[in-house]
Amino acid sequence: MKKLLKILGVALICIYSFNTVNAQSAKADKKAARSAETSRIINAVNYVFIANYVLPLHGGGKPLNGEYSVSVSKNKLVIYLPYFGRAYTAPMDASDGGIKLNTTHFDYKAERNKKGNWNIVIKPKDRETSGSKDVQLLRLTISSDGYASLQVTSLNRESISFNGIIEEQKKEK
Repeated sequence: MKKLLKILGVALICIYSFNTVNAQSAKADKKAARSAETSRIINAVNYVFIANYVLPLHGGGKPLNGEYSVSVSKNKLVIYLPYFGRAYTAPMDASDGGIKLNTTHFDYKAERNKKGNWNIVIKPKDRETSGSKDVQLLRLTISSDGYASLQVTSLNRESISFNGIIEEQKKEK
């Protein structure tokens, strides 16, 4: 009977260890697939940063509700983000709050660092487009699994940061 219990115990330990190894390899496979997907959409310059948390320069961070995003493609940059912080000049239109920009004139530079993260710098060039007079620089840091941090540097406002995720841009119909 003791021999049977020992054999049964060893069999259970073997089954448990095989399940653990399979779970770890499945997790590694998912992470590798997410990393490849992130690299593909960044290399194609066809993605959307979806902001879900804002970190103003002063005060505490705040979770975001709504569709705040930065849409990046090879020929278009669309920014729709909230703003919390100090503005050095007031907008002419009081209802024109937040960070809004829609332009086709911008510089785009993406580099991968040693840790496998992406560092992207976007500089709007068009000074006549609404909102572009204020946005000077977007600095986006993207991890290999799609989590991202965005820092917006403005001319007439304090800098502000956002955390969120990167997704592939849906094709317009």
